[in-house]
Amino acid sequence: MTKTGWRTLVVMAILMLSASAMTVAQQQQTQPKPTINRVPIAPTSMASGEEMYNAYCAACHGKEGRGDGPAAPAFKAAPTNLTVLAAKNKGKFPEMDVVSVLQWGPGATKAHGSKDMPVWGDVFRSIGDQAQSKQRIYNLTKYVESLQGTH
Repeated sequence: MTKTGWRTLVVMAILMLSASAMTVAQQQQTQPKPTINRVPIAPTSMASGEEMYNAYCAACHGKEGRGDGPAAPAFKAAPTNLTVLAAKNKGKFPEMDVVSVLQWGPGATKAHGSKDMPVWGDVFRSIGDQAQSKQRIYNLTKYVESLQGTH
């Protein structure tokens, strides 16, 4: 094969590889990335921590926050009993831990346990902006604080 023939062959091979890589990249961009944190979310009032709790948390943590919701038996580890968070923290409600779990997920604090819980910060941002997400987390945290000592 001549020098020109080799160059043509190399150039064609590079073009074919480039075209294949571009096709793969385009397919990856058009397909949504799978995630475990995609949760269908019912619209609730951002102002009502109780309404959000009932819509988003009660199925696992129970209506009264005791970790005994109807979905609880499906988990390997029982959902956290939210009524004893302050008692387990020397009588002080661990507000920043709760905010952290809601914002970043249960892996954010070792006190939470199971990683099956949705990352509510991501979910809340999907239905509003950053400020609305923070307001939802704050109001939900305050509602969880109101459950303390109700066990």
